[in-house]
Amino acid sequence: MPHTLLEASQPIYGRIRDELRTRIHAGAYAPHERLPSESDLMAQYSVSRITVRQALGELEKEGVLFKVPGKGAYVSKPKPFQQLARLQGFAEAMRQHGHEIYNRLLGIRALAANDTVAERLRLAVGASVTELRRVRLLNREPVSLDVTYVAPHIGERLAREDLATRDVFGILENDYGIALGHADLAIDAHLPNPEIAGLLELPAGQPLLRIERLTHDRTGAPIDFEYLYCRSDNFQFRLRVAR
Repeated sequence: MPHTLLEASQPIYGRIRDELRTRIHAGAYAPHERLPSESDLMAQYSVSRITVRQALGELEKEGVLFKVPGKGAYVSKPKPFQQLARLQGFAEAMRQHGHEIYNRLLGIRALAANDTVAERLRLAVGASVTELRRVRLLNREPVSLDVTYVAPHIGERLAREDLATRDVFGILENDYGIALGHADLAIDAHLPNPEIAGLLELPAGQPLLRIERLTHDRTGAPIDFEYLYCRSDNFQFRLRVAR
């Protein structure tokens, strides 16, 4: 689109950035396709190299493109994402977009509930709970470590299920007849310990997102408490918020 059609209310680098982003998201450039060179963009928009580099730099920070030294800028492969506004299992959400999902089961065991788990599930401290640990693989790459706590009467049944390919939410609803109602979430940045970093194949010192999710049934009773340790470089969570 010629630069004369750009709105004059924005800084020129911002307008170039927004137009390129829109064209990329609309499919004008395929993933890993090379974008026009800096010289081509300079000519197209009648701007300086510094202005073009500002626009490309902003898109690189957003993860929309990546640069290869000496070769130019290329379109990044879109990150898979899950909407937080809907209460869905991970596999349920990802399969809707055609992604390959697999869960690597690390272990399922009974243990005594600590203060946090007991409070969330409305149990006595020290009461028996079942802990389920899984690494979630998306298109054969690890994206999260899920640590789930449920009451023993549910955990004993889950231990007999195919947890490599099925979501706990789907099992609870479809097999056990437990109607899920809502979930409370808390999200923060977290520096993983060496074990978690190794399981998720994270570079040393790279933080991740930690999500606490407490899921309730339709009556409001807590049914499932989880810590989700999520990579942010190859996966996104999205949420639409209305004013």
